[in-house]
Amino acid sequence: MSNRKRVWVSPDGEGGWDVKTQGRSKAAANFDDKGDAISKAKDIAQNAPRGQVIIQKKDGTIQTEYTYGKDPYPPKG
Repeated sequence: MSNRKRVWVSPDGEGGWDVKTQGRSKAAANFDDKGDAISKAKDIAQNAPRGQVIIQKKDGTIQTEYTYGKDPYPPKG
């Protein structure tokens, strides 16, 4: 498995959105607007050698993902 810095955008349970780096218990930031949370998450992930943003819907299911940096295992063919 690749060693990516994973940044989650998830509902905070109070109508806002948390930006959390995987493995940390505290949110890096909290926003009222989901678009602002996504922008912050992308900034964090893009500043890592290999980053990934995982965006959740209000119900907790995954909406979309973005990856940044060189893929260490590109497909052949």
